[in-house]
Amino acid sequence: MKNLQAQLKAVSKELGKLSKQVEKVAAQVAKQAKAKPAPKKKAAAKKAKKTAAKKAAPKTGAKKMTVLDAVYDVVRRARSGATIAQLKLKTGLNPRQLRNALNKLSTRGKIVAKARGIYVKK
Repeated sequence: MKNLQAQLKAVSKELGKLSKQVEKVAAQVAKQAKAKPAPKKKAAAKKAKKTAAKKAAPKTGAKKMTVLDAVYDVVRRARSGATIAQLKLKTGLNPRQLRNALNKLSTRGKIVAKARGIYVKK
């Protein structure tokens, strides 16, 4: 029984020592965390670069091509009509996007189905 109590005291002392070591390491980590404001300076430099890039970016007349424009352009250029396979290949759209675009273009009266799966400019 006395042997067990002695062992428990020894374990308690070792735990106390480990606790102090953990506290020291935590203090060092806290000091290092406070001493690292350098990334903020980099962020300020990045902001300056971004604002400079934004000021130089305005371009006049440049317009993004929409999905409908891309599909209509392929159909317009095809002399004998564009097939679904050609449209998928040239536009890179998935079947649902292509189906929706063809439906909208035909509703607007820009294209007509020449035959099943073949579309021509109206």
